[in-house]
Amino acid sequence: MEEWKIRIVLGDITALERDCIVNAANRSLLGGGGVDGAIHRAAGPELLRECRTLGGCETGGAKLTRGYRLPAKWVIHTVGPVYSGRERDARLLASCYRSSLDLAKASGIRTIAFPAISTGVYGYPLEAATEIALDTVKAWLEANREYGMEVTFCCFDRRACDVYRTCTEARGLQVQN
Repeated sequence: MEEWKIRIVLGDITALERDCIVNAANRSLLGGGGVDGAIHRAAGPELLRECRTLGGCETGGAKLTRGYRLPAKWVIHTVGPVYSGRERDARLLASCYRSSLDLAKASGIRTIAFPAISTGVYGYPLEAATEIALDTVKAWLEANREYGMEVTFCCFDRRACDVYRTCTEARGLQVQN
């Protein structure tokens, strides 16, 4: 039986050497600000060309492209919800993580890195978004234990890293170094 792993790192997701990184994209998939803009800049213009062929993405969904100039071979683009405080936001955010992991597994991806989806300009409170991310990823990993996925949460700043670490400890999750 394969084992799964969770890692928390502080840094730039565009510099991570993983099979795949996840882009917190907008519905057009044509680039934007924050992590989306950083991934598009680092991957080069080829990423935008491929994204133009995808026809956008629904909130909570995920689409796969090549990584081009990134160290990661693949990019999974997922569209998080704009925070409104409604229950639907949590369901859509959880769907981002599940859809991304399902697509990764279907594509043979074994190592994946997530940013803190929807916590930037989309305004999702970091603590609530972290709880959803960890609970959803943990449930997926347990249901797909035989697959042996390694999930990294890449935090842009120290505060996010601290929130992720506190949340994993509260959930009794083992984090790899």
